[in-house]
Amino acid sequence: MKPSVRKLWKFFLYCFLAFNLLVALLWFGLIGGMPSISEIENPSSALSSEVLATDGTVIGRYFLQDRSNSKYKEISPNVFNALIATEDERFEEHSGVDGVALMRAIVFLGKKGGGSTITQQLAKNLFPRRNPNMFTMPFIKLKEWVLAVKLEKNLTKNEIITLYLNTVPFGDNVYGIKNAANTFFNVAPDKLSIDQAAVLIGMLKANTAYNPRRNPEKALARRNVVISQMEKYGKITAEVAEANKAKPIKLDYHKLDYHEGIAPYFRQVVELEVKKICKDLKKEDGSDYNIYKDGLKIYTTLNVTMQRYAEEAVAQHLKDLQAQFVAQDKYRDGSIFKKHMNDVNRSLKATDRYASLKEEGKEEEEIMRELEKPVKMKVYTWANAKHVKDTVMSPKDSVMYMKMFLQTGFMAMDPYTGEVRAWVGGINHDFFQFDHVNTNTRRQVGSTIKPLLYCLAIDNGFSPCSIIPTNPVSFPEKANYDANGGKNYGSMPMRRALALSINNAALYLIKQVGQNAFIDFAHKCGIEADIVNQPSIALGVSDISLYEMLRAYTMFPTGGINTKPVFISKIEDKNGNLIKSFVAEQKEIINANTAFKMVRLMRGVVDHGTAGRLRHRYNIHSEIAGKTGTTNSQADAWFIGYTPQILAGAWVGCDDRYLRFSSQALGQGAASALPIWAYFMKRCYADKTLNIKSDAKFEEPAGFDDCGGAYDQASLDRNGLNNESSSGGNDEETVVDPMEETPAIPENEW
Repeated sequence: MKPSVRKLWKFFLYCFLAFNLLVALLWFGLIGGMPSISEIENPSSALSSEVLATDGTVIGRYFLQDRSNSKYKEISPNVFNALIATEDERFEEHSGVDGVALMRAIVFLGKKGGGSTITQQLAKNLFPRRNPNMFTMPFIKLKEWVLAVKLEKNLTKNEIITLYLNTVPFGDNVYGIKNAANTFFNVAPDKLSIDQAAVLIGMLKANTAYNPRRNPEKALARRNVVISQMEKYGKITAEVAEANKAKPIKLDYHKLDYHEGIAPYFRQVVELEVKKICKDLKKEDGSDYNIYKDGLKIYTTLNVTMQRYAEEAVAQHLKDLQAQFVAQDKYRDGSIFKKHMNDVNRSLKATDRYASLKEEGKEEEEIMRELEKPVKMKVYTWANAKHVKDTVMSPKDSVMYMKMFLQTGFMAMDPYTGEVRAWVGGINHDFFQFDHVNTNTRRQVGSTIKPLLYCLAIDNGFSPCSIIPTNPVSFPEKANYDANGGKNYGSMPMRRALALSINNAALYLIKQVGQNAFIDFAHKCGIEADIVNQPSIALGVSDISLYEMLRAYTMFPTGGINTKPVFISKIEDKNGNLIKSFVAEQKEIINANTAFKMVRLMRGVVDHGTAGRLRHRYNIHSEIAGKTGTTNSQADAWFIGYTPQILAGAWVGCDDRYLRFSSQALGQGAASALPIWAYFMKRCYADKTLNIKSDAKFEEPAGFDDCGGAYDQASLDRNGLNNESSSGGNDEETVVDPMEETPAIPENEW
């Protein structure tokens, strides 16, 4: 043998030995950081946590990668057939590395298909490449071959292909076949048809280029290539292939976006709560649970149907109310801001645009001039279904424009169990992310505080029929405190005083029961907010959240039991094991007789008082008790009402309190907040699947006597209704009939 030939053979022998040595070193993890057998047998990827409503509907996900797992039996055979025919036709035959496909890729330079198998791609998905470059890529590819063989050795073919489909990206930041099927076609993965499966598998080649939402024509062409491959490898017949190629792509796109979808404010609150809970929960290995990676199942108390009705009620009312709000003097032309430019400039400095200009090194005066120049932008509007308007205005004008939108908070719950059924924190989460329901958002509550005061008085010997004065009340720090605006109502029964929301009657009662006693009672009812110790607390001058107010009201329909609202029922890990369950905190605050006396008193508010438009305008004649509330110069409007089954409350106002209705005709609680409650309940009553009965009755306790029978409606004249200012009584409010029709709504773009 010639020396040159001998040297060539030696070279090949050494290369062969070196290659095998390298493979052996990789196999045993001596170089390259090879995963352990345990990691290979139980591969782990970041799983999104799911938020579920009471009916099992997934209403949201928290994730780094939007990914959920499916089992083999939960995936349609159409998906497997499309994947194997397109990506790895010899999947059932090879052991991780396909020599035939590899040689084909080398000879034809990848023009007739790549050499990578499904198992190799899975290895890459499970154990991603790090810092690849032209020098390290051969080593990385070899490592992936070894990983592929190990996967084949330790997992079945079904497990491998299922794992692959659970980890692969499908575009739009969606990972895994389950999320892809739900997102693009709104079906479970086992329901995917041939053409739907072909669309999704076609995306794997380039999930942006072949995304059917972004590039429908390219996606259609790619889908038909996949269908042709399925026919070529005998997965479907020619007739079936042609029939499916002729179909258009029909998407039913449902991406669970942070802002979009149902209950975004609720999902935000759940996210914060679960993150806090996870700090106190440990896995078996002692590590903390991670809401974004551990695939938790978060079961909530939200009722999807009731949530949808709540969101519809808010939109129905606020769209109309907004038009009337901006039609006021000084609002349409923006002159309302002339006295508040410091506030506008503070808000302007909190914008991303300001921060960007600041980072560019621009001086303050130059930045402010720049922010007064018109630019193209998108702003919120009620004028179209998407609530987005393309416009040209300066950033400064946009700040003033957005400030003028009325905001709302609405929450509905079961007062007996504490389970929150609906939660609307604002008018649009994309533009306005501030939640107006939770305990961190507090506003003056106005006359909605009065039922707590009347309750304390009744629990301390007063009767609904007790005659109380409504003349000015003297306090040590203030003589002749008159919160009735100079109006004289004379003495009247407590039930009438509450129905008409007479302010001086509340001042009389706070003097009788004591300010300290009332503050203690409010805290006992679950109100954690600071309550200022002054007589005007009887008029609702304190800032309290809607969440806290509803908790305090739970004791009325439940016979005296205070129930803390709860919105998470249980949390499970990714394997379905229970991590933590939740029940509402409950405690008895008042006895059943006192509670029912308050129900009767608060029914008077609806039947004969400030909430009378529920009967006369909205034509709701079921048993309802509640209370309206209006604060200083109509900055805050409230209504909290309950039936024998549901407790719900609404707040309406602007985030900046100097933006408000100029007249009580529109700004009072009965006009601004109550309609949301009315629209919501009318929808609930109409939907028989909810079992919210319009003929349900409040249960009277045995031996009940509230001092003598029904209300004398004739005596409840309509003079002076709805005197509800919580400003401390210094502002004289317009006297408004609660059954008075509001002005017509002007046409405009809001």
